[in-house]
Formats: sequence, C-alpha cells, structure tokens
Amino acid sequence: MNAIIPARQSEALPEPFQPSGRGAKSNAAGRFERATSEPVDDGWHSEAPPRQIKTTLIRDAARSIITTNDSPDISFDQSVNPYRGCEHGCIYCFARPTHAYWGYSAGLDFESVIFFKPGAAELLRKAFSKRGYTPRPIALGSNTDPYQPVERDLRITRAILETCLSFRHPVSIITKSAGVLRDLDLLAELASMGLAHVAISVTTLDAKLARTMEPRASTPTRRLSAITALSEAGVPVSIFTSPMIPGLNDHELENLLGAGAKSGASHASYVLLRLPLEVEPLFKQWLSVERPLSAKKIMGLIESTRGGKAYDSRFHARMRGEGPVADLIRARFERACRANGLSRKVVPLRTDLFTVPEKESDQLSLF
Repeated sequence: MNAIIPARQSEALPEPFQPSGRGAKSNAAGRFERATSEPVDDGWHSEAPPRQIKTTLIRDAARSIITTNDSPDISFDQSVNPYRGCEHGCIYCFARPTHAYWGYSAGLDFESVIFFKPGAAELLRKAFSKRGYTPRPIALGSNTDPYQPVERDLRITRAILETCLSFRHPVSIITKSAGVLRDLDLLAELASMGLAHVAISVTTLDAKLARTMEPRASTPTRRLSAITALSEAGVPVSIFTSPMIPGLNDHELENLLGAGAKSGASHASYVLLRLPLEVEPLFKQWLSVERPLSAKKIMGLIESTRGGKAYDSRFHARMRGEGPVADLIRARFERACRANGLSRKVVPLRTDLFTVPEKESDQLSLF
C-alpha cells in the first residue's frame, strides 16, 4: 500500500515534462492560490526531475458521505465518492478542478495525491438508518473512479456495496476499471433483486491512445471483458462511450457501441468532452505533446460544439454540445444504438426493498 504522508504544495515542473504513467504534463498551482511559480533554468541544476511520481494517500475525515444534486441534466440526485482525486490520470477528467479547493493542482496532484474516506461505509450506515430517510439510488463514480488502483488495498468501495446489500439499497456504478469484477459476488446478489447497475466507460479501442489519454485505467480489452463478465452474472451493464472528443476518438463511436453490444452491454450513453476551468489548459498541453500535428484541428472541432469556446457550462448543452458537429455525433450515436439493439434508458432500480437491519434498528431505539 502507498505510504500516507502530509499534503504537499503544488510545484512548477520543467517543460516539457512527461512523467511515466501519468496523464497531465504539468502541475500548475490551483486557481485559489495567491502565488504561482514557474521553472527557470539558471544554469546551476541540470538534473532532470524523476520520471516516476509516487502516489500520496491522505485520510479524509469526512463527517457526511452522501452528496446531493438537483442538476436537470444528471440522471441521479445522490452520490457517494470514496475518493477525491483519481490515479487513472485521464487527461480529460472534468473532476480535476475540484482538487484546487484543497490547495492542490488539477494537474499531476489530482492523479497522485488521493484523499480517501475510510469511514465511508459507517457514515453511509448512519445515513440510511436515520428516521425518515427516503431511499433513492446511490451513484458511485460520478466524480472520481471508485475502482482506481488504491481500492485494491483500501477496499472502501467494497464496504459501501456491503452496506447497500445489508440495507437492500439501490446502487449504480460508473468505472473504467476491470477491478469492478472483484466485487462481482456483491453486485450479482444486488442485481438479482433489481438493486444494481454498472456502466463501463470505454473511450477508445486503440490501446496506444488509451495508454496516453487515461494511463492507469484498465485497457479497452479488459473493460470489454468486464462487460461480458458482469452481463453473464446477471448484472445490468451499460457501455459509456465518454467523452466523445471530435477529431480524436469520435470516429470510433460505431465500433465502440458495436463492441459493447457484442460484449453483453444492454444500454449505452455518451457525453461530449467537457473542459471546465483548469482542464482546458491541461488538455491543450496534452494535445500539443501527444497530437502536435492535429492539436489545432481538434480544438477547432471542440470549440465548434461550444459556440466558439472550449466549454459551455449551461445545463444540457454542457453534456451534448451544439452545432453541426455535435448534432452529427448525436445522430450517429442514436443510429448505432438502434443498429446494435442498445437501449438509451436503463431500467429503474428498485427502492421498495429498502430495510434497516435489525441491529441498526435496535441501536436507534436507544436514542
């Protein structure tokens, strides 16, 4: 397991800097920091920075665990995030700017400084046990991946699923990791009661692109295999072809949906690339390194779906975009779904089976 050490401040790194196994190419200070820094070669130091950046784990002593939202373009209204930050290092991740709230960079810090919530399951039990609690599906992975590499040791997500099973509470999962199969026993039991759904995000079938764009996520082949294993175990599973990036991976849309259907997915969805706040410069920097000859064209196509800007935060428009390019992607997606028998809507999870275990009820009676 990675060592737990005190938080570190964001630091400037020489350019271009390409750390091994990481998505971001820099570690600029967050937008709330009063001071920023940049590297300057003064001729005294010629030593190159280390290519390996170790992951730092920081205990998050959260007092509550369920996050609610009322966004009209999001299909769930409550979620649980076992982790802040994500080791997968997906360069396009819309959650990167959240690290700035804690004094860290949305760049390399986001994927190497991971906050974890060891008391998540206990907090969830307390929330479920409160008088008057109304069960609604809990979404795992709405912000950062619940099956990122540190979960192998910390097992926080598994404890959350055990809690959901104990209370007969509905839960949905979005992940890029075949690690979800570790908990197939719990998911299959939940699914047998109509209480679980899993969406596997597959952005490309190109292993080389995946390795640079989402360096620590499972390979595309392993994700498709996870879809098959989940489906065969009776767990409803979707293929989430997101984000669609015009000029980079959108040409794979039909092949992605076809591969998902062939692997056993019964539903499909997608979101157009979102580049809020610090994600925009990070993505542009990544393009300049990984796709230097087509970077300008790709950004031009992206901006054509956002009214000439890199991002449009308006509800609904932020997810699908507008204009001819966005409309064409939407039409292609719908046609490919029909061709592959993929539903656009997931069967609602049950909430009528929810029950507070006898042990929890006895404890509540003391108060």
